[in-house]
Amino acid sequence: MSVELRPLTPADAEAHCAGEDELTVRWLTGGYGTVEGTREYVAWLAANAAAGTGKRGFGVWLDGRLAGYVDCSPDVRDGLVEGDVNISYATHPWARGRGVAVEAVRLVCDYIRAESIGVRAALRIEPENEASVRVAVKAGFASMGDFVSETDTRPDGTPARMSLYVLDV
Repeated sequence: MSVELRPLTPADAEAHCAGEDELTVRWLTGGYGTVEGTREYVAWLAANAAAGTGKRGFGVWLDGRLAGYVDCSPDVRDGLVEGDVNISYATHPWARGRGVAVEAVRLVCDYIRAESIGVRAALRIEPENEASVRVAVKAGFASMGDFVSETDTRPDGTPARMSLYVLDV
């Protein structure tokens, strides 16, 4: 199995959107993306990467096929402290259960370190998202406890309770 991170391009937008499912929407995006909106988002991420600021994102490629998405953001503050870099990710349904998310998280941690973006990688996970909790543990992150989010909500609109996992980079 070969997992790599590459910046998404506008040409990847259709495959990226096709990989979204109800779990992606529930745990990450809150809604399905459009191809045009994804192209705009990819351009915004590329501008951030070129400037060396803000959120940066990548396609996760498994054996040459787009298998998901991962990003890192030093701007997220909810539940975090200065120097923390939030990581978010999603794996396409066909690639789940194969260690893709764990490897993508490890690779983006390498990127955070190499680019000196922050000192600690952070995963903010709803405790009910058992798959993401497993990713955090398998990737070597330490649990720092739970907090009530000031920005994330549950599907019913109430504030989400999040578990924080961190890893020094």
